[in-house]
Amino acid sequence: MSDLTHFTLLANATSVPWSDVPAWPVADFIDAIGAEITRGARLCSLFGVPEGDATQLVAVLAFDADSTLAIGRSTPLTGAFPSLTATHPQAHLFEREIWEQHGLTPEGHPWLKPVRRTHGGAPATGEFFRVDGGEIHEVAVGPVHAGIIEPGHFRFQCAGEEVLHLEIALGYQHRGIEEALVGGPHRTTLIQMETLAGDSSIAHATAHANLIEALTHIEPPLRAQWLRSIALELERLANHTGDLGALAGDVAFLPSSAACGKIRGDFLNLTAEICGNRFGRGLVRPGGCQHDLEPALAARLLERLITTLADSGQAIAWMWDAAAVRARFENVGTVFPAQASELGMVGPAARACGLVRDVRYDHPVGWHRFAQVPVTVWPDGDVFARARVRSLEIQRSGEFLCEQLGAPPESDLFEALDRPAPDTIAVALVEGWRGEVCHVALTDSVGCFRRYKITDPSFHNWIGLALSLRGTAISDFPICNKSFNLSYCGFDL
Repeated sequence: MSDLTHFTLLANATSVPWSDVPAWPVADFIDAIGAEITRGARLCSLFGVPEGDATQLVAVLAFDADSTLAIGRSTPLTGAFPSLTATHPQAHLFEREIWEQHGLTPEGHPWLKPVRRTHGGAPATGEFFRVDGGEIHEVAVGPVHAGIIEPGHFRFQCAGEEVLHLEIALGYQHRGIEEALVGGPHRTTLIQMETLAGDSSIAHATAHANLIEALTHIEPPLRAQWLRSIALELERLANHTGDLGALAGDVAFLPSSAACGKIRGDFLNLTAEICGNRFGRGLVRPGGCQHDLEPALAARLLERLITTLADSGQAIAWMWDAAAVRARFENVGTVFPAQASELGMVGPAARACGLVRDVRYDHPVGWHRFAQVPVTVWPDGDVFARARVRSLEIQRSGEFLCEQLGAPPESDLFEALDRPAPDTIAVALVEGWRGEVCHVALTDSVGCFRRYKITDPSFHNWIGLALSLRGTAISDFPICNKSFNLSYCGFDL
């Protein structure tokens, strides 16, 4: 590993005193971040922390090969700071957000505009990027859609049917959750964590629980760690199955579309058997888990899981056996490995580009330290690759669950919690079904949240969807979009 003078090293789901994180002049700090990204680090989070009338910048870097995280910060600044985006595109949304939230200008940013719909009363869309030419036309979709999805605006610059550029504008229903968390934990904090992105309730609740446990210097009991891992993999199974069914529906392959919709419900019902809620709400709590899995219930879940996995395997096999499906998926919506790496993409979308990037493997915490799920990688970066990664992850998560349900550890479910340590910063990464969920908390002098920063995997991956459309027919947008299936609300916190 390189010289990390500007950073403090720590493991996933641990904390360090804020005073142990050195503060550097912003130019040196930005140079240090760029140097580490060049050497192979990955930018998990970059955000501002108010300091009187000024702002400190905080960066979290991941060194995946070393299973190590690094935290750095700048001295308080006002006005402007040097932009990283021109040389390291994975910083571009973080820098736009810092400008939006704190009024700091990233000098040299090539595409500076707000991340959300409004900033100081001005529309976030501002000036869309435009392609000039006599044959160029523009197609605008949304923000209001025909279905029940959340609002988002997609603007295509096209030459005939070919997409030359897609610009995505989000943030039409900003909820201000990060701001609401300041001064917490509050009575509503756990509810907010479980509804940050409703289909990732377990992932975000687990990241929050790991963070609180790091701030209180406790480790949850083994049985609670085991239960959390089971819930996370059930969440993955349900959503991957639903995504494959949606992809099948978009290419009019009705057998898999209909079957996967039903099977997704079967996986959700398994989670409901554990805690009474199909999305897993009420299960994960800081210090442990609120529900147990008794032997008789575990045996019943295992029996139903085996049946449901067999059903999903058959429904997915129909897709792969259909030449028409493969023809619509292959060489469509390609993101190349170099692009995925430069953008800092995560989750199945990154692994479908050949990147070995999985928190369960790179930064294991909890039960995944003892029981690994093999990382699934596919090299081609197209719709087929993203679908294939999901289908293989269903198999491997299913095998993991079958093994774990047959050998539960014996321990308590809860460890008593103290108040979070004062003036301390903690980082927790969890591999949600979309990819890396990152929670960072900084406490004040009495142990309340001074800043709470959340990075949903969608924040890293939306620009990947935009790139996947370049040179593609506009009619391919639905399957490209479904193959990523990113979160609007997870992006806009």
